[in-house]
Amino acid sequence: MERKQNKQPKLKIRKGDTVKVIAGNYRSTPDKINSGKVLEVLLEKNRVIVEGINMVTKHQKPSAGKPEGGIKKTEAAIHISNVMLIDPATGQPTRVGRKLNEKGKLQRYSKKTGKFIEVIK
Repeated sequence: MERKQNKQPKLKIRKGDTVKVIAGNYRSTPDKINSGKVLEVLLEKNRVIVEGINMVTKHQKPSAGKPEGGIKKTEAAIHISNVMLIDPATGQPTRVGRKLNEKGKLQRYSKKTGKFIEVIK
C-alpha cells in the first residue's frame, strides 16, 4: 500500500469568503477595518490575501512597458490562522467544520449555527 505524499490539507477558507482578522497587528488598523473579502488563497504557504488588510507600499520604477512609475499600495498575504470566517447567515465570526449534506457530499458548515455555508462562485 502506497502513501500519498505531499497532500495539501483541506483549508476551511476559500476565495470569495468574508473573513475577520483575529490576530496580528493588522487587526487594529488606523481605519478600524478588520474584515474583508478573500482575494486569493495561497495553499503552499497557508496564507490568504484579504481585501484592504495588510496594505504594503511598493516602489515601481518607470520602464518602457510601464512609463508611469511611483508608489503603489497593494495587499500582502497573512497567515490563514489569523483570520476567521464570517458566517453569511448571521454576520458573526464562526469556526468551520465539514460534514455530509443530504446528497452525501462533504460541505462546510458553521459550528456556531450548525447551518451549511453556500459556495460562492
